Amino acid sequence: MFRIIKPADGRLDELLQHRSVDLQRVDERVKEIIDTVRHGGDDGLCQLIAGLDGVRLTPSQIKVREEEIRAAYQQVNEDFLAALRAAAQNITRYHRRQLRNSWLDAQDDGTVLGQLITPLHRVGIYVPGGKASYPSSVLMNAIPAAVAGVEEIVMATPPDRSGQINPHTLVAAAEAGVREIYRAGGAHAVAALAFGTETISRVDKIVGPGNIYVTAAKRRVFGTVDIDMLAGPSEVLVVADDSADPALVAADMLAQAEHDEMASAWLVTPSVQLAAGVQGELVRQLPSLVRRAVAEKSIRERGAAIITETLEEAVDIANYIAPEHLELLVPDPCRWLGRIRNAGAVFLGHFSPEPVGDYLAGPNHVLPTGGTARFFSPLGVDAFVKKTSIIGYSPQALARHGKHIVTLAMTEGLDAHAKSVQLRMSLHGVAPGESTR
Repeated sequence: MFRIIKPADGRLDELLQHRSVDLQRVDERVKEIIDTVRHGGDDGLCQLIAGLDGVRLTPSQIKVREEEIRAAYQQVNEDFLAALRAAAQNITRYHRRQLRNSWLDAQDDGTVLGQLITPLHRVGIYVPGGKASYPSSVLMNAIPAAVAGVEEIVMATPPDRSGQINPHTLVAAAEAGVREIYRAGGAHAVAALAFGTETISRVDKIVGPGNIYVTAAKRRVFGTVDIDMLAGPSEVLVVADDSADPALVAADMLAQAEHDEMASAWLVTPSVQLAAGVQGELVRQLPSLVRRAVAEKSIRERGAAIITETLEEAVDIANYIAPEHLELLVPDPCRWLGRIRNAGAVFLGHFSPEPVGDYLAGPNHVLPTGGTARFFSPLGVDAFVKKTSIIGYSPQALARHGKHIVTLAMTEGLDAHAKSVQLRMSLHGVAPGESTR
């Protein structure tokens, strides 16, 4: 069902080669799509929606109307609404802990230094749609923006074949503070958010997961707007020992594998017995899954059990792989937390399966994939603010430090830089070259 390997076999890097997505193979087509929207505006966008999504819209139909959002509340049940609001409450509470304040540092010589933290003005969130509905993705992308203080949060999501947006997605958007919703998906939605059309005003940043075309489009528009990250297929790595239940390990691996045939699920353990038990459980559990074909292909082609000598080595392997989701199914998971350097999210113990983080716990489920947890962080409040440096010098401060500024400017051959300081120093009785103390 899945490969069983050892680090000494030299097959670990071969296993990890499949994590990345070849964006280059769709790049030319994505460029064409972006150019069509950039130069054609609403008409170009509607042309692409018809050709790629199979939905014929006029420009006046791109934006979802308020009455559609109100009607969506009548199409969802109370259990869903209660669960959605519980999740939103937890996500909001967690992300409020991430807020940071502007600050000023006033020094004795009159120098004032500081940092101004301000929210972005307008942010676009992309939510996959069409036949599927991902209300949890709406919450995870929109709520941190709202907590950060973003004034305008807009959403783009592809409609179904009848031109409708799933009511669960619409309700989630309304609950999360999204006030503009547009029926557009794929690279053409990213282009519309980045460059604007007659109907859609351009945004400052685009966040949210999508298919290879969405990811390639985000890469192309980066620099015109900011983006969150270039996400790839989902992945989970389970570090476990003999205390783990093979049925639970298998269930957690399948929970990730059902996302996508390209998703990866790995078990890293010093226990050969556990690996064998998980192998058997995968075979037993797969037939009951609705998305059996997807999960089975994912496990067969991208899943693996990596057998280590010790639990310490298992944690080292986890750091090397830098997974999106890392589960520690061991008796004392907090003991190992200090050794974790590279992971998007860490799940502690036998009762913290990855779906807890996907839906309800509060930390963001938009996480770095493909090993980028080595340098990327989960989506959060920091993604929706920008920082501005504050510098204020008094005459006394410039007199004290001016000589050093002049020296460094002249070393770089920028005499106009030096003169802008020297003129001020001379006005206040400190000649060039004179001691500034």
